[in-house]
Amino acid sequence: MNASNIGRWMLVLPVTALFIALSWGVSLADGKGIFASKNCGSCHQIQGPAAEKTFDDQLKKKGPELWYSGSKFKKEWLEEWLEKPTTIRPLKYNSVTDKNTDKHPALSKKEADEVAEYLMTLTAKEVAKGTAEEKVTPQGKNLFIKRYSCVGCHSIKAGAQKVGGVSGPDLSEAGKRLTADWVYAYLKEPKVFKPVKRMPVFVDIINDNEMKTLAGFVAAQK
Repeated sequence: MNASNIGRWMLVLPVTALFIALSWGVSLADGKGIFASKNCGSCHQIQGPAAEKTFDDQLKKKGPELWYSGSKFKKEWLEEWLEKPTTIRPLKYNSVTDKNTDKHPALSKKEADEVAEYLMTLTAKEVAKGTAEEKVTPQGKNLFIKRYSCVGCHSIKAGAQKVGGVSGPDLSEAGKRLTADWVYAYLKEPKVFKPVKRMPVFVDIINDNEMKTLAGFVAAQK
């Protein structure tokens, strides 16, 4: 093959690849690009460590930080939620009185899948895999409901009904969205993820085994 023919092939191949990609429905935009184009970063922090240092910093936040989303969330839930968002916090973000009526923007299925793929790459080294097991146990239930009164701020399912408080995120289906490993890491090192928050700090109050049991109970709620 002479030089002129080689040159023609070098021009044709990229065009052919583009045609195939479009024909097969393969997106040329990645999740990171979609995240940026939708201006998601105006509400969600994607670079760690946690930025807030004071309550004023916390109150300025418009939405949860996502710099450890790959450690916190399950990909299947992210894909579904980004396409069809539902309310997780009964009360408005950073409020203990106002009902949450905000509607999170919805993405197309393809956009949701790609953004979820991107968010799953954002992880925290403090979350080690395999540290806690999703499991409903009498001990976990007792810790959540009675001993530490988590149910005072968070709701869970009791049969066909929800019971519990509304000042914290709804945990009735926490197991669909949260990993047990992240819940455990959050209980163990809360200041890594949220230096300023309303939720009580249980470090030196709950022992390590109880943290794992409680994390497993929360992550088993589906």
